Amino acid sequence: LAAVVGSWGLSPLIVVVAILLFYVLLGAVMDELSMLLLTIPIFFPMVMGLDFGMPKDMVAIWFGIMVLMTVGFGLIAPPVGLNVYIVNGLAKDVPMGETYRGVMPFLVSDVIRTTLFLFFPIIPLWLVQFIN
Repeated sequence: LAAVVGSWGLSPLIVVVAILLFYVLLGAVMDELSMLLLTIPIFFPMVMGLDFGMPKDMVAIWFGIMVLMTVGFGLIAPPVGLNVYIVNGLAKDVPMGETYRGVMPFLVSDVIRTTLFLFFPIIPLWLVQFIN
């Protein structure tokens, strides 16, 4: 699969963006653990086969950070947002629309943070590089 995706001639960032969008869609209907267990064996080798201009161990850490952030984002994103339903179930007197309005600032900050980490991988990897 990694060879097939590599032969398409797409930019590695385009491939990662497509994978992350897939995780957002999956987050609307699946829980985190099931999503990760079903998809990481497929997507991880594909990403490791792409050339990001970084050492492979840094690509692995960066991709892991991106996936975990996106999975969390998918679990609070409308229309389903499983975590929003859980929070709304705990606060029975709060309407669902108000719960989603309360989540929106977090969604916006997650999108901004994920975009920054996607285009500037040095931001999430600075501590790893500092330790090395």
